Formats: sequence, structure tokens, C-alpha cells
Amino acid sequence: MEIIVGKLSGFCFGVNNAVSEAEKLVEAEKEIYCLGELVHNRQVIDKLEKKGLKIIENIEQAPNNCKLIIRAHGIAPEIYERAKEKNIEVFDYTCPTVKKLHKTIDKAKKDNYIFLIGEKNHPEIIGSKGFAGKNCCIIQDESDINNAIQEFKNSKMEKLYIAAQTTASVSKFNAYVETILEKLPNTEIEINKSICDSTRLRQEEVSKISKKVDYMVIIGGKNSSNTTKLYNIAKENCESIHIQTKDELNINEIKKYNKIGISAGASTPKESIEEVEKILKSIN
Repeated sequence: MEIIVGKLSGFCFGVNNAVSEAEKLVEAEKEIYCLGELVHNRQVIDKLEKKGLKIIENIEQAPNNCKLIIRAHGIAPEIYERAKEKNIEVFDYTCPTVKKLHKTIDKAKKDNYIFLIGEKNHPEIIGSKGFAGKNCCIIQDESDINNAIQEFKNSKMEKLYIAAQTTASVSKFNAYVETILEKLPNTEIEINKSICDSTRLRQEEVSKISKKVDYMVIIGGKNSSNTTKLYNIAKENCESIHIQTKDELNINEIKKYNKIGISAGASTPKESIEEVEKILKSIN
């Protein structure tokens, strides 16, 4: 059995920074809170919670005067304001790429209506919409495009700004933008290809590997947006499985294949990838 492991698998820069800084903080502080899951990986979160990290779902659950971590996905500006009102010390581990996107959206909203292409309930998109303000529509599926265009026309604004969730599907983003351009041929449109390089390169790598192998194993949280997109790409080209841990591997199924590919999401720790690779090698 031949095994190909994606070279880009595992923590991206933003996740690595958030996790390493959170680990230091948890070890140094007696009580530290995190607004939502720091990253979308259960193994990482379990490890931090065992060290004392307390996960909360909204800012109102944070006690006054506490210490609070902002997750890698970022938050809306009003959350920062509320934290200030509650005299909370904030440790902001928002991914730098997401931070940059927030700044460009905040600037663009002055003269543009904003379309955000991404998942409506994803924390990153929720945070980005907070910076975009009221003149904004989220496009998750192709069926959302016509409604978004109508909302743009109703706003009476003349210019349009399009950006993406940093972990969006590159192919979906390009297709949606093309459709919007066709439907609004006389509109001044600025396009921000805000999908991060790590996401884009991983998607390209998985596409190439999955065309060479018989079976693809994608490792990462089931609630991880970027991992799910890798799985969707892989299964277009070969038999594929999306697992969170090595325990989900079906050895009898895998034995049928001669060439196996492995890749992982940006929030998947190195040890999870190594464990899967070790099991697959043991089949040989």
C-alpha cells in the first residue's frame, strides 16, 4: 500500500499562534475564559479545558473583571465594546488574516454595499458581518444571490464590495462572483479574494492528491469549515472519509485500496495526522 501525506496538513499559522498563546495563558492564569471554541477541533479544546480553560458561548456569560480569550475566528466590534463595559481583559487571538479582512470591510462599508460569501452561521462570518454593518448580505448558496442583489438595489447604493470567508471554497467563490458580475454588468464592483493562502493551497493540494489515489482520509473537526471543504473536494475524485480521530478508521475498508491519501484541516494537530499515518502503515 502506498501512502501519500499532504505536505500542507495540520495547523496553519493563525491556529498555531492561537493555540500556543492560549496554552501559555492557561498555564499562567488561575481562571481564563474563551468566547466560543478557540479552534474547531475537539482534541485541541479538550486538552485546553483539562488545563482549566472555560468555554463560554456569549459575552454575557463572562464575569466582570475576568480574563477572556478571543477565538481565532474573530468577533464583531460590539463584542469588544461590551467586554470593555464589563472591564474584561481581552487576549485577542483572532487570525491575522481575519483581522486584515475586518479592517478592509470596515473601510469599504462607507461607500459600498457588501456581499460576504460564506457560511451564515460560521463565527467568522458573524464577526465579519458585524464590521460590515447593515448594508450587507451573506451569500451561502447560489440560491442566495438573487435576494442579495435585490437587497443591494433596494439600498440605493451605487458600489458593491464582495469578500469571502477566509476558509471558503475557492471554486464556489469564483463561480458566485462570476454570476454576480453577469447579473450586475453596469455596477462598480470591487472583489476581495480574501480566502487565505493556507486554505487555497490546501484545497489545491487535496485536489491533486485525490486524483492520484484510490482512497482519501481527511482529518479534522466535523464542525471545521476548512476541513469539510477538503473532504468535499476529495470525494469528487475518489472514495473519501472525513474523520476526527484514528478511531474512526475502517481498516477492513481501507485494505481494499492500494493507494491512500491523507490530508487534514488547518486546526488539526500534528499528532492526529501521525496517528492515522502510523495505522495505515501498519496495514502493510
